[in-house]
Amino acid sequence: MDRSSGLVGREDELALLDRALQDARMSRGGTVCVTGEPGIGKTRLACEAITLAREAGMTVLKGRCIATGPAVPYRSLTEALLSLARAGGAPPTDALGPYLPVLGRLVPEWAIGDACDRSPIVLAEAVVRLAAACGRERGCLLVIDDLHDADLETLAVLEYLAANLALLPVAVVATLRDTPGAAHSLADTLAQRGEAGLLRLGRLGAAQVHALTASCLGCPPDELPVAVSDRVLADSSGIPFTAVELIRGMRVEGRLVRTEDRWRLHGTSRAAIPFTLVRAVEQRAERLGAQTLRLLSAAAVLGRSFPLSVVRRCAAPDDREAAGSLRSAVVDGLLVPDDERGPDWYAFEHPLTQEALLDRLTPADRAELAARAVAAMNELDPSLPGTWCLLAARLHGQAGDRRTAAVRYLEVARRALAGHGPGTAIAVLHEARSALGSVDGSGLHLPDDAVPAGVRRELLETLLLALADDGRLERATEVAQQLRRADVEADPGRRVELHVRLAWAAQVAGRWDVGLEQVRAARELLPEGAGARDTAGIDVVEAYLTVSTAEQGRIGRSEHLARRAIEGAEQRGDHALACQAWYAMGFATRGRSLAESDRCFRRTLRMAAESRQVSWHNHGLIGLGSNAWLAEADLDGLHHAHQEAMRTGCVSLAHNVGAMLALDAVLRADFDRAAALLDGSRAETERLQLHSVTRYALMVGAVAAAHRARRPQLRAALARFRTSGGNESREAPLVLGLAELFCALLEEDHEQAAELAARLTAAVPPDEENYFHLAGSHGLVLLLSVLAGRADWAEVERITESQAGRMRWNRQFVGLARAVLYGREGRPAEAVAACRAAQADAMVFPTARHLGLRLVADAAVTDGWGAVRDWLTEAETYFHHSGADAVAAACRSRLRSLGAPVGQRRTGTDRIPAELVALGVTLREYDVFCLLVERVGNKTVAARLQISPRTVEKHIASLIGKTNSATRAQLCDFVADFLAAR
Repeated sequence: MDRSSGLVGREDELALLDRALQDARMSRGGTVCVTGEPGIGKTRLACEAITLAREAGMTVLKGRCIATGPAVPYRSLTEALLSLARAGGAPPTDALGPYLPVLGRLVPEWAIGDACDRSPIVLAEAVVRLAAACGRERGCLLVIDDLHDADLETLAVLEYLAANLALLPVAVVATLRDTPGAAHSLADTLAQRGEAGLLRLGRLGAAQVHALTASCLGCPPDELPVAVSDRVLADSSGIPFTAVELIRGMRVEGRLVRTEDRWRLHGTSRAAIPFTLVRAVEQRAERLGAQTLRLLSAAAVLGRSFPLSVVRRCAAPDDREAAGSLRSAVVDGLLVPDDERGPDWYAFEHPLTQEALLDRLTPADRAELAARAVAAMNELDPSLPGTWCLLAARLHGQAGDRRTAAVRYLEVARRALAGHGPGTAIAVLHEARSALGSVDGSGLHLPDDAVPAGVRRELLETLLLALADDGRLERATEVAQQLRRADVEADPGRRVELHVRLAWAAQVAGRWDVGLEQVRAARELLPEGAGARDTAGIDVVEAYLTVSTAEQGRIGRSEHLARRAIEGAEQRGDHALACQAWYAMGFATRGRSLAESDRCFRRTLRMAAESRQVSWHNHGLIGLGSNAWLAEADLDGLHHAHQEAMRTGCVSLAHNVGAMLALDAVLRADFDRAAALLDGSRAETERLQLHSVTRYALMVGAVAAAHRARRPQLRAALARFRTSGGNESREAPLVLGLAELFCALLEEDHEQAAELAARLTAAVPPDEENYFHLAGSHGLVLLLSVLAGRADWAEVERITESQAGRMRWNRQFVGLARAVLYGREGRPAEAVAACRAAQADAMVFPTARHLGLRLVADAAVTDGWGAVRDWLTEAETYFHHSGADAVAAACRSRLRSLGAPVGQRRTGTDRIPAELVALGVTLREYDVFCLLVERVGNKTVAARLQISPRTVEKHIASLIGKTNSATRAQLCDFVADFLAAR
């Protein structure tokens, strides 16, 4: 719609957008998709929303998708964020945390290196956080114009935004055509989910076209003859852009003139809408001169947005003529400067203008202009930066040069992959397939010899890599099989790399069977006698995949593969591969020797620092921090790793460390800290699709419920864990030992505990090197086996000497097992010493410490060693206050059997204020005490407490004595004063 005219006929739609802005300012964010046919006024309506937002003090971020295509992932988002940076808006580092480096992918001056998490979902969360931070004072509006031209990565971000704005001060407005396509499908999907509003703009009616015509002509509506607007309506069919162009054309042609004080229409001829529009635009261009028309025609071939330098070489060799033509087109409103893309860029004011100019060209004209344009681009910058490369591919195709077009499409796809835009790469390759030829089963076969077989193969290989990086594992596997059948003469080394890439994609997706199948396929392609240099890439991915299988000896095989991968990576001089291999080695050796594992992780750190592999540097820090925690419950290393992951934008690693810190908090019985770490993290990791971290957090939640003996919460946590695929995960043994077994012991259900211990031993035998070091096989299960007489000194010594048995969590139970065996042999001094050492190890784990002493108490009594009464008294107090009633009751019962005095524990005694406890007020007396503030009678008190009036009378008499009150009335006054003071 003409910006010189007011907004006509969209009052209701603008009111809806205004309500969305108001909701955003009240932290009720949402998304509105404005759809309609070309020229219907979508962008004009969005501009009005921007004006309303700015008037209300909201932050406005605006980006436009471009018709030259998705050559650069996230282009419109980059434009939106750059507008903030150019306006001097510093990123809110306090609110963004680790997501600031992630946004550096879009705004280079915000980057602090290349270590940040490359997940597109993490980037989407970063955009959410930035918009929310920008809007925390007065709200934020994000406008994405022409969404139908968006790359797939931008569409993914929009989908994420729409799903996560409900409680944020952010409104999103996206405009798109209502033609079939990915953007339109997304808008419909979001509307069906209730995550976005769908605002469809219809054509204008007679009254609205009359008002629009009067606005364009600058006269009151009552001074405009209805015949004029009727003609505009008939020829434009109510499409605002067409109407404005027709009004301009009618004035240029002299068909619409102003006589005296009224506008009058001359002539009655009518034409079909498309021709009318084309003719109207053509007439405007012709009026500006033949040179301007040539310039505009060349620009139309390039697209809605175009570099002027290229157009000049195509259509206006004289710079002065080109400058004059450009000025004329801008003044007339056909072109506008594209400031967001740079000083050399201009754009057609409306896409229909470009389409109309393109329609007037013959196929031969288009081919000639395309050839001239691509020649100009190559002269200006042979590297074809940014979107130029995709534009060149399309122009080569239009000019009939299919071979070069295919090469350019391939380059665009590879650039997109390097820029972490697999969706964009897939879209580009599909466009290449459509533009260059038909399709057969292999995916990108071109039917003639215009495109060399090598280029065709590389296009298909790049599609395979893009599918793998985008997580489309099944489709990628199909393409790999098709490529393998169709191109047996391809370089085997290249095919090995493709299988390795697919194996990594399978490992990330948790599809270890598919990953190992790709590993086998890669090994089949290796030449006979291949050395470590040739197998390094295969070895390292198999090292990661192997540990997740149920294969016997998997840890040893993983270590062997990692060692060979290290050798091969060093021969290749591949630092990233070497870091991967050393990290895998550190993991594989952890169960045998933490010292050796530390050496591997330090090697990872050193190599990562030398080669600036910041992500692997963070991995090395996490490995060392985890080892220190396992060895001595030392948290300094994990805290440092967490801070570094946050600082460098490695979001998934930061969440991973946060979950480990949450488990530490649970084992230390610091449940509030654990909840604080888990509550926000779990929802966020689910949004970010960090499935392994989410599953680990669910495991920690189950352990937290178990260590508080909260069976209902444990059942719910176990259900969530299993729903997430937990039973088949690495965390399953931890849930079995740290959660289910532990809870059974706190409930004094020793029969169930024995069954769970047996299951755990079967799943994770203590003689198998494994990753489940804290599950119980090397600690708690050993203690239970010794107490039951199933394990002797040989087993205890074997586990004592193992690396897992020397980890601090396990040491407390191993020490108690040794104490029990010493006691049975009549060596009380050694038993006490072993128990004392175990308690020292257990000091940071209070729940486990008291449970362990409760478990060995009977054996200590039988064999005559240890301060059993002190242990049980302390344990009873701890478990009573922590709510573990069953084990607290068992401690009291055992104390009574030993003749120790035990005070009566009644639930709720902790409610009695200390002042009344000092007076000897009991729990039931306190219940009566609280009701006396209402000065009700004994029968009322008895009814409320469900006791007899006689019992109430006795409690009141006791309270009168304990509070030194002379009468019941004085007691009631005492109660009122006491409760008021609190």
